[in-house]
Amino acid sequence: MRALQITELGGPDSLRPAEVPEPDGSQMVTPGEGVVVDVRAAAVSFPDVLQSRGLYQYKPDMPFVPGAEVAGLVRSAPDGAGISPGDRVAAFTGIGGMAEVAVAPTFMTFPLPAALDFAQGAALILNYHTAYFALKLRGRLREGERVLVHGAAGGVGTAALQVAKGLGASTIAVVSSSEKEQVAHEAGADDAVRADGPWREQVVERTGGVDVVLDPVGGDRFTDSLRSLREDGRVVVVGFTAGSIPEVKVNRLLLRNTGVIGAGWGGYVMSKPELNREIGQALDRMIADGVVRPVIGARFSLERGADAMRLIDERAATGKVVLEIGAD
Repeated sequence: MRALQITELGGPDSLRPAEVPEPDGSQMVTPGEGVVVDVRAAAVSFPDVLQSRGLYQYKPDMPFVPGAEVAGLVRSAPDGAGISPGDRVAAFTGIGGMAEVAVAPTFMTFPLPAALDFAQGAALILNYHTAYFALKLRGRLREGERVLVHGAAGGVGTAALQVAKGLGASTIAVVSSSEKEQVAHEAGADDAVRADGPWREQVVERTGGVDVVLDPVGGDRFTDSLRSLREDGRVVVVGFTAGSIPEVKVNRLLLRNTGVIGAGWGGYVMSKPELNREIGQALDRMIADGVVRPVIGARFSLERGADAMRLIDERAATGKVVLEIGAD
């Protein structure tokens, strides 16, 4: 089958087309028999970029096929999986997704609602499950609260804007350009501020302080994120795409009665199948209500996988970057 393969840790340019054997249901990152999916779309994400340089926490043996998320048609599924051959699904594979055939755990394979196409399905799990986990389960977001989202035009950011809306919150996007501001508004942001301006002052002036900050960026914005909180506010940390990991002076938390919360979705949910189903059902309701619609910023063919990864590496991507594979 056609696939993309990493044979050396040289960044996006090391991602090359290859012919590799098709996997079967026993070939997964997690133990157990999996769902075999004929892939129609595969997502490209920041962790894939890190993995191409050997910088991600999971370091598979080379050569390997990257790609953690796919959407497509079920080829085969274990008994009791609740899905059948031919069903449209979105699935989290962990690895091996950038190929014509991939395998995913049963508890990470979800029916794909008719309202979403395959590209949107490939954009659904990593970002939207992370956003729900971070905002609702870790950040304890309540209806009527205000959420500030960093990196709001990216994959996690656009997902967080929509999930926050689905949870009854209002949203403020932090973005770096006019183009990204437009993307954030189209994703549902109520307001937006520029990262290169006095964004904290603007946020506090407009709102008096926010209840939750979702931060997938890290870096030098972190202190101002804390200062933008109102009493009992929470900063939820989901990543460090800026490249540097910030530190916090805990006296700031004590004096303002605020908190910093980590939200490591993958490591938490992999051992909790019921939680995955709960999150999937919550997102299905938001999809049915028209609130969740994954933003696809760019679509590439499988052979242009390196270009897709380079777009993310250069911080030029908006929404989700997706590889389209096979017939629709």
